Amino acid sequence: QVQVVESGGGLVQAGGSLRLSCVASGPRFSIDGMGWYRQGPGKQRELVAGMSRAGSTRYAESVRGRFAISRDNNKNTAYLQMDNLKLEDTAVYNCYAGLRGTKYWGQGTQVTVSS
Repeated sequence: QVQVVESGGGLVQAGGSLRLSCVASGPRFSIDGMGWYRQGPGKQRELVAGMSRAGSTRYAESVRGRFAISRDNNKNTAYLQMDNLKLEDTAVYNCYAGLRGTKYWGQGTQVTVSS
């Protein structure tokens, strides 16, 4: 069983920054991919950023150049640095940790960007 816990959401003004953290605990094996999805009001859930254990990354086009994902494999921890936040980044951000083909999810953290 894997537990995933996120932290770091909150309220920020447009143009500001936030850093999300995600810790996966409990696995007997190494975590594979980690990343974040988000779902804004009235929008479909979308992948924001993901990173493989080897370090390859992918980003949604809407956040490329503003968000950066990183991870510490030894700590099963991933980080999402979000800069130059926009109103449309307002959403619930859910972290996932992949293990042997299964995604485990955190509880979600709210990010609200105000004008």
